[in-house]
Amino acid sequence: MTRIVSAIFLVLLFGLRAANAQQDLGVWVQVEAQPSLRDAQERAQVYSRSLPDVNGFRLNSGWYAIVIGPYLRSDAEQVLSVYRAEGQIPADSYIAVSNSFAQQFWPIGANVLNRGTVATPVEPSERIQENATLQPSQETRSQALRGERLLTEQERKDLQMALQASGFYNATIDGAFGVGTRRSMQEWQRFNGYEPTGVLTTLQRKALMDAYNAPLDSVGMGKYTDARAGIELDLPLNVMAFDRYQAPFVHFKPASDLNAKAMLISQKGTPATLRALYDVMQSLEIVPLGGPRELRGNSFSIEGRGKGIISYTQATLENGNIKGFTLIWPEGDDARRVRVLAAIRNSFNVTNAVLDDGAGAEAEQSIDLVSGLRIRKPRLSRSGFFADPNGSILTVSEVAAGCSRITLEGDQNVQVAWSDTDLGVAVLRPTQTLAPISVAELNPSKPRIQSNVAVSGFSYEGALGAPTLTFGQIADIRGLNGEEGVKRLDLSALPGDAGGPVFDDSGNVVGMLMPSPSSDRTLPQSVSLAANVERLTEVLAKAGVAGQPGQNTGQISPGELSRRANGMTVLIHCWD
Repeated sequence: MTRIVSAIFLVLLFGLRAANAQQDLGVWVQVEAQPSLRDAQERAQVYSRSLPDVNGFRLNSGWYAIVIGPYLRSDAEQVLSVYRAEGQIPADSYIAVSNSFAQQFWPIGANVLNRGTVATPVEPSERIQENATLQPSQETRSQALRGERLLTEQERKDLQMALQASGFYNATIDGAFGVGTRRSMQEWQRFNGYEPTGVLTTLQRKALMDAYNAPLDSVGMGKYTDARAGIELDLPLNVMAFDRYQAPFVHFKPASDLNAKAMLISQKGTPATLRALYDVMQSLEIVPLGGPRELRGNSFSIEGRGKGIISYTQATLENGNIKGFTLIWPEGDDARRVRVLAAIRNSFNVTNAVLDDGAGAEAEQSIDLVSGLRIRKPRLSRSGFFADPNGSILTVSEVAAGCSRITLEGDQNVQVAWSDTDLGVAVLRPTQTLAPISVAELNPSKPRIQSNVAVSGFSYEGALGAPTLTFGQIADIRGLNGEEGVKRLDLSALPGDAGGPVFDDSGNVVGMLMPSPSSDRTLPQSVSLAANVERLTEVLAKAGVAGQPGQNTGQISPGELSRRANGMTVLIHCWD
């Protein structure tokens, strides 16, 4: 029992110390918030002419707060009451804490956060009574209740959402002001220096909603109707503006340095069209690879995170029409992004009108663009080939180094099973079992110098959609410096061919094409290097893969060689 009492005492003691530590940092009287720095500086200067301890801080929401302090909590409540009574600060001023503040902007060059409190500048509480006649008229609890009854259901829900956003309410948003809502109102009033009646007055409701709507006000959320697309919704019209139509999208470009963008989606469609749109959206630069995505029934949602942006797309198929939107927002501004996204989703409404398929047909056309949007491109693309029936792949290690994601043909994920950086060879393993059309048959014998060979590779890094065959000869069975394990080819290859299989005239694989050496010297165009089968077999063994031995079946036809090459050669993408 003694131990339990001691434990309780320690908890209370540490809690008291934590509370005292917070008290020592002080609280503030927030009197105003402005959406722009210039306006906030002007207002702070006005207050500084008549009041002491005026400071200004940027809020996490992006607005700029003008505050007085910091004071001990009891002193701050005294300052709040006196200055309200004297009419020196607005009636909806309230108590604020430091953790909602970012960089200080007033006084210029000052930094008073966490420096402790200052003495209260007001007289004892008798001054309040002396100046009570100067206080603006206050609603009684019964008057506040009467005003509350005039609120619409949505306005009541909005108050609950505002209380929830400020951390005072965690129950259902239902517009019913029960015990939980009353308790949260009372806590909000007490925290902000008001009499804790549990019923918000008109001014208190305004103060609560102003703080809640500050993120939306700062970006100018307003109703936008597009009759051509058949969509109506709220958009942040201060930070983006209509750009162009380019079916199936309505594009909005940035209108401020925030660099926020949006698109409306409007087209006729079927479930197959919706699925195609889902796939296309994920190939675009505006939808980074990170983030959840879901296709279910007649709707999908995609969130992309990376490269400094967060994008969210949703679309729904209903009555043969696909309607939706995309919001692209910079990273690091989550407070506003979350509120803006919620407002867009809640306000999204459609009509039967659909954007014409020919809208924007005169715009720039490019293989790298889809309806004016740039397709996401990999950092590096190289060739590779299947080394066993389970889909293990041999390729060059440069296409597997420093990638956030490695794919085959752009959609099948693979992982590095082994990498020999000295040789420059890697073994990749698919995350899902594959069934290759053909698998490399490895011929370990040394080929004859000047014998004919062919390399299968994606010379143009996927632009043609299929591998090409490049023909040449064995120039030497050693490397340029006489090194073993590498052979020199008399063959003109392109960077995308690296990692492709080298075939002899029997269709067996006798090596893998390597990238051109990095050096200050430029090799002749016809000089290429290939890792030999003996070294490739060693790398496969370290990855736990057994390569298939080749068979001497005599020379095969060009058609059979092309069939084998197409069946085993794959395009590998390295993504940032």
